[in-house]
Amino acid sequence: MPEQWWKESVVYQIYPRSFNDKNGDGIGDIPGITEKLDYLVKLGVDVIWLSPVYDSPNDDNGYDIRNYKAIMDEFGSMEDFDRLLEEAHHKGLKIVMDLVVNHTSDEHPWFVESKSSKDSPKRGYYIWKEGQNGQPPTNWEAAFSGSTWEYDESSDEYYLHIFSKKQPDLNWENEEVRTEVYDMMSWWLDKGIDGFRMDVVNFISKDPSFPDGEVQEGKAYGDGSPYFMNGPRIHEFLHEMNKEVLSKYDIMTVGEMPGVTPEEGKLYTAEDRNELNMVFHFEHMGVDGGGPLGKWSLNDWKLTDLKKILSKWQYELEEQGWNSLYWNNHDQPRVVSRFGDDREYRKKSAKMLGTCLHLMKGTPYIYQGEELGMTNVAFDTIEDYEDLESLNMYEERVNQYGDNIKDVMERIHYKGRDNARTPMQWSAEEHGGFTTGTPWLRVNPNYKTINAEEALDDPNSIFHYYQKLIQLRKSKDVVVHGKFDLLLENSEDIFAYTRTYEGEVLLVLCNFTNKEQEADLSEFHEKSGEIVLTNREGKILTHPDLSKVTLEPYEATVITTEK
Repeated sequence: MPEQWWKESVVYQIYPRSFNDKNGDGIGDIPGITEKLDYLVKLGVDVIWLSPVYDSPNDDNGYDIRNYKAIMDEFGSMEDFDRLLEEAHHKGLKIVMDLVVNHTSDEHPWFVESKSSKDSPKRGYYIWKEGQNGQPPTNWEAAFSGSTWEYDESSDEYYLHIFSKKQPDLNWENEEVRTEVYDMMSWWLDKGIDGFRMDVVNFISKDPSFPDGEVQEGKAYGDGSPYFMNGPRIHEFLHEMNKEVLSKYDIMTVGEMPGVTPEEGKLYTAEDRNELNMVFHFEHMGVDGGGPLGKWSLNDWKLTDLKKILSKWQYELEEQGWNSLYWNNHDQPRVVSRFGDDREYRKKSAKMLGTCLHLMKGTPYIYQGEELGMTNVAFDTIEDYEDLESLNMYEERVNQYGDNIKDVMERIHYKGRDNARTPMQWSAEEHGGFTTGTPWLRVNPNYKTINAEEALDDPNSIFHYYQKLIQLRKSKDVVVHGKFDLLLENSEDIFAYTRTYEGEVLLVLCNFTNKEQEADLSEFHEKSGEIVLTNREGKILTHPDLSKVTLEPYEATVITTEK
């Protein structure tokens, strides 16, 4: 493989709990993943990113790790993992692990020891502070609501947890902590894994003065993010991690970085800085959020805003750095329900969204079920949900603020993380063929019509279209290396851009509406081209006049022409 194989790769994210249950206990497992490797080979992806499979009490679905060098019992054994790694490599697939080192579980031996006494040698592995006038050390709000500080009566001090109180933050200022983390990373890489996706890695450096955050309207707590996102020593820590571990292996690294800007993204990913290969930003995921309820706001979104964000990242990282391209992950609602039409035009809009994303410059990520057009789910009652963030929001908005239950449920139906976590829909059999037992989370009731078996049998399915998209990437250098240029910047209906490389121009046209639209491209006056991919259902022209292209509802058409 070429030196920077991750630039040419397509990544498939697996959320193990919901992917495939081999032993019938209702929970997806590692043998279940091994069983489906041929499905992923057929799709054409190169890399599997596994959400955490480590030993965990599961307060936050595995992102609270109790033992970094053991596998969660529910998922299988280390032997099962070794078999998966061997089988994947045998089939030409790479495996990237989730690295969660901003925090551990409160059941991790380090924290148990840290909490045991103020004099414990591991006290400094975590962030402990005295309160102020009977209140927590700062007014910061935790990601899952409430304070970021948890009081420990035995020592009369508080520990910091940006997420759940069962996820205490590690103290990266402590050199021993960093050494322990680097040793653990090397242990996995020596086992043969192919890289890391790093969970909220830009949170690891905190402002040592721990100032209070601004309290926004309608909020009980302050916003601490300016003091724990992209903190003062973050580049120093990542550079050290690269020097001590990452640079010694031929691997792929991607940092999940809420609140990162393109300018910072360049610093994290520019090759001469020796930090990471790419980052996940969340700007486009916030296009329909904002306001006092943050992500839970149900705002209308504008295509012009979405284009502005995505093209800004394309331009900024054109010469230095590298983009991650994604619509979905385990924390986001299903893209076809969010930016497409999950009813009448489900298949067509899902294909359009895939086209729009995969042909930009960067490494594309597919989240399990995206290639089937899996949709959001609307369970009737809060009891049907498992996601900690959704449950806490419901509790806070209904019981503390007295919000209308119907309104709160609507927010969860639209934005809740369980939309991505309902089990993978393999067939029309009971529970979507995911398990022979009772699934840990209910399967989306539409599994009888939306499932892998149906998609594999249908030559016009989203799955087969994604195959073509991936194939296009592998057959045309312009997709990997081409320069990006946005067209029709002010159109509220069409997302159009070109990729240009060594004399070839790839024109990508995507209609984001359920109405016919005309793309008026004067820069292509008297030019024609050849269609290399389309989801068009009407008559397909062989050499369309590019100055005026009429697009069907939710049409995506990709045309190659010369500069």
